Parts: sequence; C-alpha cells; structure tokens
Amino acid sequence: MTTVSERPGAPAIEEPPDTGPGVPDSGERHRLTAVQGLAALSLDAMASVAYGPEAVVLVLAAAGGHGLGFTLPVTLAIAALLAVLVASYRQVIAAFPDGGGSYAAAKTHLGRRTGLVAAASLVLDYVLNVAVAVTAGVAALTSAFPGLYGDRLWLCLGVLALITAVNLRGVVDSARAFVVPTAVFVGAILTVVAVGLFRDGPVSTEAATGHASVLADNTTAVGALLLLKAFAAGCSALTGVEAIANAVPSFRAPRVRRAQRAEVALGALLGVMLIGLSVLISRFGLQPVEGVTVLAQLTDASLGHTWAFYVVQCATVVLLALSANTSFGGLPVLMSLLARDNYLPHVFALKADRQVHRHGVLALAVAGGALLVFSGGDTNTLVPLFAIGVFVGFTLCQTGMVRHWRAAGRPAKALLNGFGAVLTGVAAVVVTATKFTAGAWLIVLALPAIVCVFEAVHRAYGRIGEGLGLGRVPEAPRRDHSLVVVPVSGLSRLTHEALNAAVSLGDEVRAVTVTHPDPEDRAAAAALRSAWERWNPGVDLVELPSPARTVGRPVAAYVRRVYRYHPGTRVTVLIPEVEPAHLWERLLQNQRGAVLAHAVRRDTDAVICRLRFRLPPGR
Repeated sequence: MTTVSERPGAPAIEEPPDTGPGVPDSGERHRLTAVQGLAALSLDAMASVAYGPEAVVLVLAAAGGHGLGFTLPVTLAIAALLAVLVASYRQVIAAFPDGGGSYAAAKTHLGRRTGLVAAASLVLDYVLNVAVAVTAGVAALTSAFPGLYGDRLWLCLGVLALITAVNLRGVVDSARAFVVPTAVFVGAILTVVAVGLFRDGPVSTEAATGHASVLADNTTAVGALLLLKAFAAGCSALTGVEAIANAVPSFRAPRVRRAQRAEVALGALLGVMLIGLSVLISRFGLQPVEGVTVLAQLTDASLGHTWAFYVVQCATVVLLALSANTSFGGLPVLMSLLARDNYLPHVFALKADRQVHRHGVLALAVAGGALLVFSGGDTNTLVPLFAIGVFVGFTLCQTGMVRHWRAAGRPAKALLNGFGAVLTGVAAVVVTATKFTAGAWLIVLALPAIVCVFEAVHRAYGRIGEGLGLGRVPEAPRRDHSLVVVPVSGLSRLTHEALNAAVSLGDEVRAVTVTHPDPEDRAAAAALRSAWERWNPGVDLVELPSPARTVGRPVAAYVRRVYRYHPGTRVTVLIPEVEPAHLWERLLQNQRGAVLAHAVRRDTDAVICRLRFRLPPGR
C-alpha cells in the first residue's frame, strides 16, 4: 500500500474496504445507524431550541408587547427555511455520499475557490460551536450553582476533555453515550409543548418573579428591518442542520439512506419544537426578563415550578454542554476530505482502528480549547461570531444545488433552493452587519485567511508532486554501490546487532567513532581501537576527530566527504539505539540517536536507518 509521504500530490490514503472476504464486519460495526447518527450529529441543532426562540424574542422586544406578537410568524418563516434546508441537504447526501456537505456541493457546482470558502466557513462554525456549546452548558450550570462561577474556565476545559476522550474511542461510542441525554431533552421539550397547549394560562411565573423585564421603554415600530433582524437572529436555531450531510461516511450501509432518514428526523423534531415553543410564547403572553431564559419561563408556565421544571433545566444544561459533539462528528470528516484534495496535511485523512479521524478530533479539541481560554469561558464573547459561518455555508450549498438542478432539468427544485439561498444569504449579511463591531469582523478576516492557508497547503503539495515527477513514468531502476555507515561509541551487543544489520544491507560497511582531544576521551578512543582490533569484525573503524563535543556534525561531514570523492555511492547511516523494556526508562537515555539523525538529515542526502535494539524485561 502506498503511504502518505510517498504520494503528496494524490489522495492521502488508500482505505481498505469496510466489508468483504477476510474483513469480517471490520468497519460497519464502528459506524452509525440512523438513530445513532441523529444522537451523535444533531446535538447542536437540538440544543439550539434553548436559544433560537429567545433570540427572536429579544429582537422583537425592541417593539414592546406588540412586537412580541410577531414571534410565531417569524418562527414559521424560520421553519419554512428549515424545511428547504432539510430537503436540500437530503439531496446533497445523495449527490455526495463521500460527505463534505456544503464544501462538496460548492466545489462541484461553483468552482474550487468557492468550495474552499464553504469549507472555511464550516471549519469556523464547527470550532465556534464547540466553544459556544461548552460555555453555554457551563453557564447554565453556574447559574444554578453560583459558587462554581469562578471556576467556569476549568469546568469548560474539563467538559471539552471529556467529549474529546469519548470521540477518540469512536463515533459509535460517542453516539451511544449521547443517545440518552438527547432523548431526555427532546422528550422534555415535547412534554412542555404538549402540556402547555392544554393550558389556558401559565401555571406559574415564579421563575420570572423579581427579574426586570427587557421590553424597550421607547418602543420602535414593527418594520421590515426589525422583522429581518429577528429572522436572522432566530436562524441561529438552524446551526447544525448540515452536520449529517458532512458526515455521511460515518453511517452504516446503506449510508445514503440512513443519513437521509437521520436528516429528515432532525428537521421534523427541530421544526416541531421551534413552532411549539413559539406558540406557547404567544399563548402565555411571555415577556423576556433579565437572568431567566425564555425556555425556563415556558417550562415554568407549562409544568409549574415543580421537579419537572428542574428536570427540563438539567436536561438543557447537559445537552448544551454535549452539543459540541456535533462538531466532533462533522469536522474530522470534512478535514479528511480537504486532506484528500491536498488542502490540509494528509495526516487528517488517516483513520484509527475505530473508524475515527483521530488527528481531526485532536485538532478540533486544541482549537476549541484555545477559544475557551481566549474567551475566559464567557459565552457572550463567542455568540456574535457563531452563526455567520454556517449561513455562508448554507448559502453556497443552496446556490450549488440550484446549478445542480438546472443541469438536471428540474427547474422547480432549482427554484426552491434558490429561494433558500436568498434567505440564508440575507441572514448572513444581516447578522454580519448587526454584529460587526461585536466581533463579527473577526470572521470577516478569518474566512479569507483560512482559504489562504488551504491554498498554501495545496501549492506546497503541488510543488512536492512536481519534484517527485508524479504522473510521469520514471527511468528503470539501477543498482549503485552502497555504503552503510554505523556510528559506534563502544563494544556491546548493540554494536554487534548493528553490524549484523549493516552487512546485510550494503556492499560496504564502515564503523565510525567521534573522538575528542581531552585526555580522558583520548584514553577511551585508544581502548576502543584496541578492543576493535582484538574483536576483528571485518569492518573498518574510522575515527572522526572533533574539537567540539558534538557527534552529529562530524558524522555528517564524513558523509559529505564520501559523496565528494565517490559521487555514485548510495550512503545509509545506520544508527543503533536501545529500546528499554519500560517506558519510564527512556527518560534515562541521552538521545544521541536523535541528535545524529537530525544532523545527517539536515546536512546530507543519506538514508537514515534507526535500528531499535529491544532489551528484554527484567534485565
């Protein structure tokens, strides 16, 4: 099998088949069913019902009680857009079964550069989702237990570490771990909606008692701009809808059908919850207050201030914290596709035994941790940046599908996707404009910066591929005279094993030892020379005098001299090293082999072979 380092201009890795003779269910048992995919990849979208309706209400509150009356119409518009997005991403799943979602659709139908913009927007959205989800969950926890507020950053990092550890075990294990919290949250929200529909008025308002209203004193008129702002703010509830389309390869066969079922189920559940909560807002005449979420007020009004109220709140806390898992399910797959297209290092395309892109998971954890440290665990620092990236991805994906349907001669579907592209594009512009000074300018700068990084990586792989002559038939191989150089410092079993390996590898073998002018070093060199002559292994021992106490440079200089006087010789430097039986014993080593390898690699073109001599345990 060809390795990544041998094919820098081609796909990064050749995957073995998931099933077949000799591969007994090797990959499929580590992939997702439709239900598991819904749990693993929809937490972001599900959790958005905790802040999506509230975002609409807070914008409309600028128009007072009259403005709040438009909550349901705005939510219905958002639900209509949700239906368009679900239908679109269902088609994206079928058209691009290798995953990639917005990136794949934009790259295929809008061009390479536009595809990179879509990919950059998704990368930003996924990274920000991790930070926002964790901080929002911890914020809800510290609201219930104020004594933990001072430790919120450490709590955020602890939650992130826990989610990362679960995902490193595989996507199926993460799905199993999150099925119960997801089911409890969805059941709790549907219970709040169902019970509330049978109430003539709120059962309790205790949660909001004593909290100041956020309704504007000088109310504004309900105009098109206000409704547009409310629509754009509420569209934050749609973040995460694309995650299933990005991670189609994570599903069990038939992958497309299972992913489509999960996408439809996500859209149905999210739509019912959003519309149901908005109906309750209008039914109970809810007014937003400081310090209490809209969802908490609705739960209080529907179920009363009983144990059920705290169950819903606890379920919300847990799901908000765990909704970061959506990013861990989608971004590593996207990064693997970018790596296969030579826009990210090929290491991100590698899979571990449990079908998990481990390097992508770790990179996401590091980036999310950096954002948490930057924000100090404060949700408000991150929220203004959250939704912009996903709206850009939505818009490019919808536009790409318009071209897809036009080419297929399906104008009705093209019109539907075009309408969705207009709505998400307007939402992206409105959110960026209204949140620009609150931090959205960072996204405006980060998007092109990430695209530039993609392009730089792609050019680097192109140069490497050109230098290696990829795609061209090389000359026939020829045999050159080979010389194996073995650095030694004394006689031992290690030296014996090294020379055994060397005489098996090359036509000629030379042992080299670096000597220093100090009296004790001269005595040691003389002792080695005498012992070597008595042993007489049939290999010459070459002394390399060095005034400085270094070993790497003298050996590299000797290799350069060999090349100078024997230009047709293939030189291999075989570096023998001891590998202790216990991990802690490696701390006792002097790292001489690493120093030698670095010096030879930096200054010569010699092949480096590091021979590991394993010591038996108990010696």
